Amino acid sequence: MRAFLAVLGWALGSAAVLAETRTTFRNFIPDASAFMRSYGTAAAPHGFVDFCRRHAEHCRPHGTPGRMPLTAERLDQLEAVNRWVNEVISPTKDRDVYGIDEFWVLPVDKGDCEDYALLKRKLLIAQGWPTGALLLTVVRDEHGEGHAVLTARTNLGDVILDNKIAELRFWQETHYDFVSRQSYVDPQHWVSLEAGSGQPPSQLAGVEGASDDSGIDMTSPWLPH
Repeated sequence: MRAFLAVLGWALGSAAVLAETRTTFRNFIPDASAFMRSYGTAAAPHGFVDFCRRHAEHCRPHGTPGRMPLTAERLDQLEAVNRWVNEVISPTKDRDVYGIDEFWVLPVDKGDCEDYALLKRKLLIAQGWPTGALLLTVVRDEHGEGHAVLTARTNLGDVILDNKIAELRFWQETHYDFVSRQSYVDPQHWVSLEAGSGQPPSQLAGVEGASDDSGIDMTSPWLPH
């Protein structure tokens, strides 16, 4: 009975949060600030490059690179995946599990911030989202430390799925400093989100170094299309 009540409570809580999220996003009037702007090429995190060497199937373009219309169904998918992954995966540093500072994986029960983002991306792709609308993103968090999130590119703006918080937020509402992310044209390539810089800092989201693999978006990502 206790287990049932716990599950029921979680479901009711999720429904309440989802209703609030729907209201927030439906009432949102997009402007240019809701869309990220890129500033040229950036080096891909070395952990990402290593992940692609081991799992090339997760690093190929799939679907069109356009923005996903944020319908009620798509919003439900973002909300459900974000909350579920945050609930079932326990935050654990890579060094505690693998003995190294940076090792990107699709987690089963525990993982670092980039692992949360990778799993959310995989689950949403399975629900019909194109790779160009789901971009791994490196930021500096509220403490100035490296952190990784997933960016969902929608017609209303760029939405952030974060393992630190249950609710969805538009990127400009996170109070993070955005450093770099995948190109929506080719997920193996990365672009800079910092004006005047084409290279991310050497240590972000647990990144010790960076590869020379880079790419550039072929259209302006801050314009809805």
